[in-house]
Amino acid sequence: MFTILRHILEMIRFSHTLFALPFALSAAVMAWTAPVAVGPPVSFRGRHLAGLLVCLVCARSAAMAFNRIADRHFDRCNPRTMNRHLPSGVLSVASVGLFTALAAAGFVAGTLLFWPNPLPLVFAIPVLVFLLSYSFAKRFTTLTHFWLGTALMMAPLGAWVAIRGAQCLTWPLDALPALLVGLAVLLWVAGFDVIYACQDVEFDVRAHLRSIPARWGVVRALRMAAACHAGMVVTLVALPFLVPQLSLGWIYGSGIGAVAVLLIYEHALVRPNDLTRVNVAFFHVNAAVSIGLFLVTALDLLT
Repeated sequence: MFTILRHILEMIRFSHTLFALPFALSAAVMAWTAPVAVGPPVSFRGRHLAGLLVCLVCARSAAMAFNRIADRHFDRCNPRTMNRHLPSGVLSVASVGLFTALAAAGFVAGTLLFWPNPLPLVFAIPVLVFLLSYSFAKRFTTLTHFWLGTALMMAPLGAWVAIRGAQCLTWPLDALPALLVGLAVLLWVAGFDVIYACQDVEFDVRAHLRSIPARWGVVRALRMAAACHAGMVVTLVALPFLVPQLSLGWIYGSGIGAVAVLLIYEHALVRPNDLTRVNVAFFHVNAAVSIGLFLVTALDLLT
């Protein structure tokens, strides 16, 4: 059992949960510290933090495991992915399916930690359906990268709704900080997913799978990815000006500058005729971006 679980965690790249988690935690810190327009102030609660961790880990685990099931036939034919756990027979569809169901149930159960706020539970199933349906997006839309970005955008939005509760309904602009952080996440994820998809452009064309690189070629795809990341930086720069009540200052600003440098470095690693360093750009640089941005945001808001 433990061996199967270890293989499943390897398959879903469990350590990469930290891509979305820091952005959700950034939104959570904003939700705890931002002024409240109507009603009592929002205070930190340990069970809310536990709820965020449970929901994020379970949602991503369910989505990744389901994606491996949905793509197993394509993975078997793709030289880059043919040695993954399902195509190679290391794991069975039944075991991964059971893990997916348990992770999905854990996500729904985790929303109860925010009770008496009913919104997380109300939105749990629709959110889960959207996350899992991403696995089929590549079959019918070239904008699959933005579907993935929207899926991860739900992390900061969900954190905000879970913590602020009725404030989101009482004052429509209450969720503006989370919307801006979410938009930054959407552009960030879409950009690096376009870069990652460049590795499979030839296979996607042969298999009639849709992606920006398969539609417009690697050169244009990398330019679109750069445009997405530029949009991310612009959105993060605009955040303190559009939401001055957060009182984000020089610490946050210096962090955005560092993020911009990291993104420039990420694009410098990848060339249309040399995609050998995509994994370095995808995993190492993006981990530094997400964790670093959370640290500077939290430090600025809490000091």
